[in-house]
Amino acid sequence: MGVALDPGAIAARIAVGVVVGTLVGLTGLGGGMLLLPLLISVLGVPPIMAVGSDAVINCLTKVGAGTLHWRRGNVSWRLALSLAYGSLPGAVLGVTLLARIRAAYGSGVNDFLKLVIAILLIVIPISYYLKKRPADLGPSIEAIRHSHYHFGVTLIGFVAGILVGITSIGSGSVILMLLLVFYGFAPSVMVGTDIMHAIFLAGLTGALQFRLGNVDLALVACVLLGSVPGGLLGAYLTKYLNAQRFRQMLCAILVAVGARMLWVSLAHAN
Repeated sequence: MGVALDPGAIAARIAVGVVVGTLVGLTGLGGGMLLLPLLISVLGVPPIMAVGSDAVINCLTKVGAGTLHWRRGNVSWRLALSLAYGSLPGAVLGVTLLARIRAAYGSGVNDFLKLVIAILLIVIPISYYLKKRPADLGPSIEAIRHSHYHFGVTLIGFVAGILVGITSIGSGSVILMLLLVFYGFAPSVMVGTDIMHAIFLAGLTGALQFRLGNVDLALVACVLLGSVPGGLLGAYLTKYLNAQRFRQMLCAILVAVGARMLWVSLAHAN
C-alpha cells in the first residue's frame, strides 16, 4: 500500500495537496482533474496507484461541502438517486475493466491510463471553458421531483461512473458539464446534488480500488493534510483574485499538460 517516506517526500505530497486545495477553493474546478496530473507528473506516482488514491481523496474532501449543501437545502435526493442508478454500476464496470486490463497487460495499464487521462485533460477543460453559463433560475427541487428527466440523468451517471472507475476523473466535472448542457436545473441544486452524489460514487470507487491494492494510504493522508487548509486559503483568495480569469488560465494549463502527456504517450507507443 506504500513505502516508508523521507521528510522531503512527505513535504512534497503535502505541498501538492495545498496547491490542489487552493486551486479548487479558488476556481471550483474538480479536484480529481487537478490532482491526478500532479500525482503522476510531479510526484511520479504510478498512474494506477494515483487513480485509486485520488478516488479516496475525492470522496473525503467532498464530505464537508456536501453536508453544507444538504443543510442549505441544495440537494435533490431524487436527482442524486437518478445519477446513482447509473453511476454506481458504471463505476463497478469501470474498475472491473481496469482490473482486466491490468491482468492482461501488467504494467502496460499505466500507459493506457496516461493516454486516457491525457485525453480527458484536453477535452474536459475545453468543454468547461466553452459551456454556457447557467441562468440564476431553474427548476426547483420540487419540480425535479416530478420531472421526466430521470432516464437521461441515469445515462449521464452511467457514463460518468465508467470514467470515474477507470480514471477517477468525472465525479464532479463531467456530471456537472453534462447536466448543464442537457438540462436547466438551478445552479445551486446542480452543484449541491453533484457534490453529495460524488461522495457515494467516489466512496464506492475508492473502496473497490482499495480492495485491488491501488490505494496508497500514506499518499492519501499527506495530500489531505495539505488540501484541507489549501481549500480554505483558496476560498479566502477569491476576495482578491478574479476567479473567472484564473479559471480560464487554469483550463489552458490543463489542456497544455494533457497535450504534452498525450504526445509523450503516443511517442512512447511508437
